[in-house]
Amino acid sequence: MIKLYHKVILGIVVNSLILSCNQNLETKPIVEDKLSRELMFEKGIEIKNTNFNGNAWLKMLIAEDSINRNSVGIVTFEPSSRTNWHYHPNGQIIISIGGEGYYQEKGAPKNILKKGDVVKCPPNLPHWHGASESQEFIQIAITSRIDGPTVWLDPVLEEEYHAKVN
Repeated sequence: MIKLYHKVILGIVVNSLILSCNQNLETKPIVEDKLSRELMFEKGIEIKNTNFNGNAWLKMLIAEDSINRNSVGIVTFEPSSRTNWHYHPNGQIIISIGGEGYYQEKGAPKNILKKGDVVKCPPNLPHWHGASESQEFIQIAITSRIDGPTVWLDPVLEEEYHAKVN
């Protein structure tokens, strides 16, 4: 995890230096977060399954294997797209790296996620996450697979998705 963190920070710094060297700061705006992200990682492959409502893309950074049972991926959600309710036997960590999203645990209010927010999803607790109605949402998902894969549940109801945020 620390190595990944260092690689992410190093990538951001290197991209920022490269971009700043090629800019005339008097005439060009500061580079947007989305552009910096695209320079660092590709958007990934569109997710085509019934566990997501709307359009989302996945760029796997680390696939779990027999040595390291954790997977790490970047998920980009179009506005209004989201996961179904689901849970992870060993929990999950969500790191918001762009846009605006929502996160909700079963029985709790919906929360807004913005760049820099981090969520530690407890093991076996149903939750969902995705983009707000007006903005895309980009997250890094770190998921342990030690006790099994993600368990997918029902779609998020429209009234749940559009409920007032916490």
